[in-house]
Amino acid sequence: MLQRTISAGRLLTAAFAAGIILATAVIAEPGSAQRRNAPDTFADLADQLSPAVVNISTSQYVRRDGDEDIPFEQFPPGHPFGDLFRDWLERNPDAAPVPQQTTSLGSGFVIDEDGIIVTNYHVVTGADTVSVTFTDGTILDATLIGADEPTDIAVLRVQPLTPLSAVQFGDSDDARVGDWVMAIGNPFGLGGTVTAGIISARNRDIYSGLYDDFIQTDAAINRGNSGGPLFSMDGQVVGVNSAIISPSGGSIGIGFAIPASTADLIVRQILEFGEVRRGWLGVRVQTVTQQMAESLGLNRAEGALVSSVTEGGPADVAGIERGDVIVELDGSEIGTMRSLPRVVAQTEVGRRVQVRIWREDRYRNFRVTLGELEDENVSSVADLSGVGGEGIIESLGFTIADISPALREQYDLRANAEGVVVVDVNTGAPAMESIRPGDVILEVEREIVRTVNDVTRAVARAEASDHSVVLFLVERGGQASYEAVRFAD
Repeated sequence: MLQRTISAGRLLTAAFAAGIILATAVIAEPGSAQRRNAPDTFADLADQLSPAVVNISTSQYVRRDGDEDIPFEQFPPGHPFGDLFRDWLERNPDAAPVPQQTTSLGSGFVIDEDGIIVTNYHVVTGADTVSVTFTDGTILDATLIGADEPTDIAVLRVQPLTPLSAVQFGDSDDARVGDWVMAIGNPFGLGGTVTAGIISARNRDIYSGLYDDFIQTDAAINRGNSGGPLFSMDGQVVGVNSAIISPSGGSIGIGFAIPASTADLIVRQILEFGEVRRGWLGVRVQTVTQQMAESLGLNRAEGALVSSVTEGGPADVAGIERGDVIVELDGSEIGTMRSLPRVVAQTEVGRRVQVRIWREDRYRNFRVTLGELEDENVSSVADLSGVGGEGIIESLGFTIADISPALREQYDLRANAEGVVVVDVNTGAPAMESIRPGDVILEVEREIVRTVNDVTRAVARAEASDHSVVLFLVERGGQASYEAVRFAD
């Protein structure tokens, strides 16, 4: 059985082919805050929904490690050596390397009676053949309509002789922690299996991709459940099972599902366009820490801090600038940095949206027409010899110097890098958590700096103004990001 592993401090296993995991999510009654009692039985739901859940089997032909190409394949058609090897292999067929067949199992569910099936991308990726087994034992060959690796969604088509039982996506945004859910899938290749549990958490980031927003469940899910549905007690699909946390590959009660709100959008785009078209804002963003919030004048750490703007991109054209904090896009609150890529990606390409930002101690609104996202397109002490200028920021505990040829080479800076580079950070200093030797300081408190004197003066002004935190824009590894440093008490 193949299995995809995702690391996030603990072992995260995502069922791949013959091994994946189910997560279950339940939807609460829209707008209801009333307690929902556990059902006496799940049997009626299981009877109703099981016919729409399928087992997915894939096969792939691969050569074993160490196998070499067939000799005559290395020569052009008609080459005498190629003919010689071909004749020899015809007399000695056992000598030719034979591709090995690998198989895997997963789950899926029918969303259209004419034969449209949803599963995980990692269940079918790389497969040479895909077949689907229904609860009545019918087996049909499937073709791949389209797939999206970032969200782990794939869409298949089969050609049934009669209409199939189908299920519908529900509104996962209404799902609440504590709601009952039911999962049906194909664990360990055993066939249709039903498990139940509750939604344990929402909006989980398991570090598997840019658009992580998983529903967590304690319903028992195991290898082979990947791609199967999470059902609410209303019989609607609120999630697509995708991953689990497990040190052994078996269920320990922590499973994850792709929310129906995400899956439904991806499926509809695949069916309409044959691919996924994501919105593009044209900014690079980072997390707003509490220290940054204080420096920027925000009451709390919220939003996505713009660290760079793509020249000529939608945000640039609209007037959004580096240092702005995006707090809302098209009516969706941007509570954290990781919310923004997901919201933008799920917004229609070409749509004109309102973006609310925080700049210079007040909120401002911009109208932005979203573009289309293309293909996801050291020494602690430096040698200061030959440095034209240097200085120590005593209140923050680090040493800076004007960039020289020697420092450019030492820290592998861009050939055209200009300004001020950090050459030492004192152990235990306030800057130690945020600033590193080799960082190039571009701005201090939103003010562009080009020399050591510029930096020292800007820090001194911030300190004299009773600021508790100083905001730096630094370039590290070719990327610009904001770093907040608190003055020592």
